[in-house]
Amino acid sequence: MRIGVFGATGVIGSRIVHEAVTRGHEVTAISRSTIPTKPGPVTWRQAEISDPAAVTELLPGLDVLVNAINAGRDIDETIRNANALPTAARSLLRALESHPRTRLIVIGGAGSLEVSPGQQIADLDGIAESLPTDLGTPPEYLQVIRAHRAALNLYRLSNRDWTYLSPSALLIPPGERTGRYRLGRNQLLVRADGTSAISAEDLAVAVLDEVEHPRHVGLRFTVGY
Repeated sequence: MRIGVFGATGVIGSRIVHEAVTRGHEVTAISRSTIPTKPGPVTWRQAEISDPAAVTELLPGLDVLVNAINAGRDIDETIRNANALPTAARSLLRALESHPRTRLIVIGGAGSLEVSPGQQIADLDGIAESLPTDLGTPPEYLQVIRAHRAALNLYRLSNRDWTYLSPSALLIPPGERTGRYRLGRNQLLVRADGTSAISAEDLAVAVLDEVEHPRHVGLRFTVGY
C-alpha cells in the first residue's frame, strides 16, 4: 500500500513511518523543513500542510494520507501555533476534494474524549490548572487541546474518507512496542490503576492496523492499555 505521512520527523510520525516500512508498505515521508539525505526505503518530500495546492500535488498515487503533525517543536511554540491544527484540517479536506478515494488518517489529541457521558476532558472544571506542570505543560496548553477538538469537528462535518485517532491521556515516547492495545470510541480508556497511557510505538501499530484493516472510516477512535 502507498502511504504518505505528514509530520514524518516528529515523535509520532517517525514511528508511523518506521512501522509502515517494517510492514512492507511504500512510504512517502513529508516534512515542512528537515529532509534526511541518507538513502533508505522511504521517499522524502517537503511540503507545507497548510497549503492545499502543495498537499494536492502529493496525493496522486497515494492510498492513504496520514496527518501526524505537531503544531510546534516545543510546548511554547505549540501553544503559539495551536491554530495550525484546524488550519491543517481545512487544507487537507480541500485538497482531498480532487482525490476523494484517498483515505485520511489523523492523529489528534485526547482532550475531546469523554470521561463521562457527554463530558469531554477539555470541558472539565479546572482542567487548565490540572495539566501536569511537572511535565512542562502550562495551563495555556488548553488552547492546543481545544484546537485539536476544533479540527476533529471539521473532519466530522466533511464527506471525505477520514479517520481520527485520539491517543490515551499520556503518550509515552520513547516507549515499548508491545503490539497490544485496547480499542475505544469516544470515551477515555483508563486502566484499573486509574492511569491512561499508550506508547508512541504502539500508537503507530494502531495506525497501521487501521490502514491495513479499516474499521473506523468516518469515525474517531482511541487506543490505550
